Amino acid sequence: MFPKGLTCSGSAASVLLIGLLVALGTNLERVSGDAGLVHRRFEYKYSFKPPYLAQKDGTVPFWEYGGHAIASSENVRIAPSLRSQKGAIWTKQKTNFDWWEVEIVFRVSGRGRIGADGLAFWYTAEKGSYLGDVFGSSDQWVGLGIFFDSFDNDNKHNNPYISAVLNDGTRQFDHQNDGSTQLLSGCLRDFRNKPFPTRAKIEYYNNILTVLFHNGMTNNDQNYEMCFRAENVVLPKTGYFGLSAATGGLADDHDVFHFLTTSLHIPGQFKEEPAPGEDAAKLTQEYQDYQKKLELQKEEYRKEHPDEQKDDLDSLFEDFNERELRQIWEAQTNTFEQLRTLSSKLDEVIGRQERTLGLLSVSAQAGGAAGGAPPPQIAVGGGAAGGSSIMRHEVDALLQNQNVMVQTVREIRSIIGEVHARTDSILSNQARAPTAQVQAGGYDVQSLMNEMRDGMNQVRQGVAGVAQRLQTHGAVPQAQGSVQCPTQNCLSLTAFLVATVVQLLVMLGYSMYRDSREAQAKKFY
Repeated sequence: MFPKGLTCSGSAASVLLIGLLVALGTNLERVSGDAGLVHRRFEYKYSFKPPYLAQKDGTVPFWEYGGHAIASSENVRIAPSLRSQKGAIWTKQKTNFDWWEVEIVFRVSGRGRIGADGLAFWYTAEKGSYLGDVFGSSDQWVGLGIFFDSFDNDNKHNNPYISAVLNDGTRQFDHQNDGSTQLLSGCLRDFRNKPFPTRAKIEYYNNILTVLFHNGMTNNDQNYEMCFRAENVVLPKTGYFGLSAATGGLADDHDVFHFLTTSLHIPGQFKEEPAPGEDAAKLTQEYQDYQKKLELQKEEYRKEHPDEQKDDLDSLFEDFNERELRQIWEAQTNTFEQLRTLSSKLDEVIGRQERTLGLLSVSAQAGGAAGGAPPPQIAVGGGAAGGSSIMRHEVDALLQNQNVMVQTVREIRSIIGEVHARTDSILSNQARAPTAQVQAGGYDVQSLMNEMRDGMNQVRQGVAGVAQRLQTHGAVPQAQGSVQCPTQNCLSLTAFLVATVVQLLVMLGYSMYRDSREAQAKKFY
């Protein structure tokens, strides 16, 4: 945020951006090798990688593509999984270094067990075609072609195969033999339908061509293995990098995610130069002009606002100590608020507990007055006390009785449900059971009553077991002097059985009435 009178122009921002790119481009990494130190320099003008691989207009910076190739923000699809598709992507300008290393991250995937035709890496003196005959590029090239061939044209069952072929511009590629008659070197590696993207690292240094391959079975970026190494390989001094792909009767998706180029320089021969002379001088002059303009604007602002002190601007920002104190104070304030909330919740819980104990004490006194003398109570200290408080063991006994009652109610509910289920099954089986089938003279009432009698006996046994369990669980609390359930409000066994029998008889009568109506209705048909 600038004060009034201070502005940041777009040209100055672009100058800073260009300066940052130049600084990144001139960043050097020294790696120790067998023959000494090799100077490595990342070449961004011969590379692409996500994100924002393609711009909004679909172009890839410093590259140009054609044919059926498609560029997106994450990858470049050289050839899609359609029949007879071809595409390629090439750098816009030639290289200005002799030795190089290229790392390619790609994926070749398709639905079939066999794919076609494959992907190709190019380093040639001139750009190839976008719809050529050799994996989507031109034949009779001058330079190097490394082919990731996925289709077996010679029926030798040696595909997918990685091969390197040199050409001086006079030979045509031998498609029938998959280039085996022109092969420089190669290796048999499967690169189709891998769980992770496959990688290839191609290095050309001191006329030695080395190809390393990552099979895409792990996510480890450094899990490379040697494919081949060829010596006395002579390539053009300068050339274009390119990638191409093609499909035939079978089709695969050929996607390239990264193309990273690093220039290699012989120790002692690399001179660190900031940039070409004209560009370096122009950037330096623009930077100095921007600095002078900024200082002039600051001076004019001070003259126009003499009353404003420098401390006014500094007061808008806090230093490290103030920030640390503010953070400590905020943490302590939040802790205090949490403690106060917990204290209020604890007071509320204690209040509810006291009210509950008071209600239990009143209930105990009322029960003692109705039965005669109140039960003796033991104080916390161990002596006898005639106060109105309820003891801990009495509360435990009351809770135990309540749990037993809840369990008993659940068992009674399950028994009632079982009775309903048995009744429904009896009514549903009347039409097909041998003992309850509909006959000309009416229902077999005797068999039906036998079944009902068996069901009622089982229900009576279940209720008796529940009652016995209630007596067993209630013996201990009664011995401890706990508050008992009023007997006049409890449901007796006889009342429960009478209600169950009445319900069964009503359901049976309704069923017989419904079936008789249906039988009378059938006489009209």
